[in-house]
Order: sequence, then C-alpha cells, then structure tokens
Amino acid sequence: MRGRIGWALLALLVLAGCAGTGDAEDRVVPTVPAVPTVVPADPTSGVVPVWFVGSTPAGDRLFREIRALRDGGPDDAPPDPVGTAVTAVLDGRTDDPDHRTDWPAGVRLRSPVTHGAGLLTVDLAVAGPLPGPAGLALQQLVYTVQSAADSDDPVRVLVGGEPAETLLGEPVAAPLTAADPYRVRSLVEIDDPVDGARTAGPVVVSGEAAVFEATLLWEARNADGRVVRAGVAATAEGQRFAPFRVEIPLDPGDYTIVVSEDDSSGGEGRPPMTDRVRLTVV
Repeated sequence: MRGRIGWALLALLVLAGCAGTGDAEDRVVPTVPAVPTVVPADPTSGVVPVWFVGSTPAGDRLFREIRALRDGGPDDAPPDPVGTAVTAVLDGRTDDPDHRTDWPAGVRLRSPVTHGAGLLTVDLAVAGPLPGPAGLALQQLVYTVQSAADSDDPVRVLVGGEPAETLLGEPVAAPLTAADPYRVRSLVEIDDPVDGARTAGPVVVSGEAAVFEATLLWEARNADGRVVRAGVAATAEGQRFAPFRVEIPLDPGDYTIVVSEDDSSGGEGRPPMTDRVRLTVV
C-alpha cells in the first residue's frame, strides 16, 4: 500500500504494516492476471494482520488485529498468511468483542489467493443470494489481502471462479483498491496486547495512530472503572499513521487501557477516536 511501512513482526508483539491508498486511474491493470502464482507464505513471520470493523465517533471504521499463523497441516504444508487472514475476515473470528465483520454468513475462500500481472485475485464461494449493502466488507477484504500479501496491487474478486459484476450490492467488476485510510481506518488502534491478555507488569501498549501533533492520551482503569493511571504518549510522526508505544506500571489486577486522540477542538468538534483493550496483570 502506498506509503505503508513494511511489517516484520516478532511473536505477537510488534506492528504490522499499515494499509494505504490506491487509485485505479494511476495504473493500467489487465483484466486477467497473466501466469498467476499462489501468494507464498512468509516463513520468517509468525503473524498476519486482519482487518475488522468497529464503531467510532466518525462512524464505522476499520481496525487491525494481529493474528498468529497456524502451523502446517498433516502434510506439513507451510502456513498461508493470506488464506488465514481472509478466512478470519469471512468467518468473523475477531479477538476483540468491540470488532465485527461486515461479511454475511455463506461466503468462504474457494481457492488460494493468487498474485500475477499486478493483481491479487481472490476467488470466493458464495452460498445463495447475499444481502447488501456491503458496509466496509469489501474494504475489509482489500486491506486484509494487501496487508497479508505485503503488496498494494489491486484486488480482483471472482465468485465461483468467474468474474462477478456485483457483490453485496457493490460493483466488483473492476479490481478493487484500498480506500483513503484517513476515511476508513480508525485513527487510533492498539495492536498489542490483545483483548483478554494476561501479562506481567509493567504493561507495554503499542499500536498505530494518525493524530494531531503526534499526541495521544492514555488511561488505565481498574475493574471498578476508576482511572488509576493516565498520561500522554507520542506517535513517531504527527498527522500520519505512525507507531506509538507506552509503558504503564500496574499492580496485579484487571484493567482496561484506553488510548485516544487529544481533542484539539476543545470539545467543539467530534468526540475523539479511541481504542481500548481489557487485560489482566498477573
């Protein structure tokens, strides 16, 4: 994705690359990929990014979850990062109860995702007519495929091995590109720890945000909802999606960590976007 950092993640603790924008008019794209190849697994990485939908003060936005890749199956096949990520999106298997998928039941990945002639091709199997509108479903798919494949090439959608005109009430005849991340992504997201984690203190919270003057606010709330610690964190760069990291000393117990934009409007604009994670310090 244009402007997206590459991701090389250790265990489950580091960041995946962020999705960026694409524009179909910027490139000449053949209708049919020439000599497509199955997107290979990355043997150096044990994780893959998956994009889900969550509510924000600016409406529904995409949130990223970092997933562990499964080991190879009985035939010792290597992990398939793109297939794992797309299957999670279609099945709606979120790690965070604040997230969901906009894909309805009855859609599955028909065959491995292929990459050729500047296109990432996804072949879906659909059981019966599907309801619309799509919401953010198609952008979930595009962001997930591009992130997992580490490519900003457009995504071509097939249904039952054949080109489709529409899917979920949206046109898919032309290859799909990633929408402007500032319009479809949450401007604040926590990547680690995952919701429900058990961890020793101090708690290290990391993620990515695009915030004014690179300023983030954070709070740690105990099981009663009382703020026991609070502070300010900085992203690596302001007004652009950039990583952040904050270390929070906490005693054993159950907590909710909330990270949010700083409200530069003084309450006159929309409420700040936030992300939260519930965890237990042992």
